[in-house]
Amino acid sequence: MKTNIYLYIFVMAFTTWCMRVIPSLIMKKPIENRFAKSFLYYVPYVTLAIMTFPAIVQATDQPLAGAAALVAGILAAWFGANLFSVASICCITVLLLEFLL
Repeated sequence: MKTNIYLYIFVMAFTTWCMRVIPSLIMKKPIENRFAKSFLYYVPYVTLAIMTFPAIVQATDQPLAGAAALVAGILAAWFGANLFSVASICCITVLLLEFLL
């Protein structure tokens, strides 16, 4: 089966264009609904979480080490650690658990 790469690129470009243009054509006024505003506010965070959390667990040889690092990172961030400290704690947790398991 011979495929045409230009057809794939066109379909991707058209789909992306539609996703950007159609909402601007439909929504002429600002959104007033509190539920819709709240929903749209959290969409980027949920999307990032959906892409990140499985990768954290599957990036290690032992999924338990990834899950433990996720919990350690959440706890460190909850108690006010900065980004570098959270990343360091997660890496050390994975290193120790990979060594022990």
